[in-house]
Amino acid sequence: MDLINDFFKGLRSALSTDELKELNKACGATKEDIATLRAEYPNCPESLICLLENIDGTYWRKYGDTKIAVCILGSGVEEDTYPYYLLSTQQMLESSKEEEDISYLLEYQDDEEAVDPKINQEGLLPGKYLHFSDCMNNGGSSRLYIDFNPSDKGVSGQIIRFIHDPDEYEVVADSFDEYLQNLIDGGFIYLENEEG
Repeated sequence: MDLINDFFKGLRSALSTDELKELNKACGATKEDIATLRAEYPNCPESLICLLENIDGTYWRKYGDTKIAVCILGSGVEEDTYPYYLLSTQQMLESSKEEEDISYLLEYQDDEEAVDPKINQEGLLPGKYLHFSDCMNNGGSSRLYIDFNPSDKGVSGQIIRFIHDPDEYEVVADSFDEYLQNLIDGGFIYLENEEG
């Protein structure tokens, strides 16, 4: 897939030598894990599948005897230069089982920006979203999701960023393809402050 090839080309140029050595220890997800992901999320974007077929996660992920932790993603939001890990297929499936409640933010209607109107006010429901990335702060500060159950203002497959303190849910791209293209077009700026 050209988009994934372009992504990897830019990523390899942006990573430090040490990060590249670490990332080179990674391998793709098993056919079984990909089949499970497709079965549970039939609308899972092909570009994410292709990414996982090459690298099955970078978030404290063990490959053989080596555990890697390499940030390869960003939020795609121009002013956000914080790097993110890619979760493994198993981590995605496991972490997407719980409801992500946004009702506490909807109660504070004075801050209309706390929840993007493209996001369903019921929240992110199990089986209706896929949590695919955590920020370098072990996910506590920010997470990324693919949303398959948007409001009538959104589109299925849109990318949501949760950011903490102040808490906010924002749609950052209409699709995973658009999200990856934003990272490429942004020149992987979120990796510039990373030291290998």
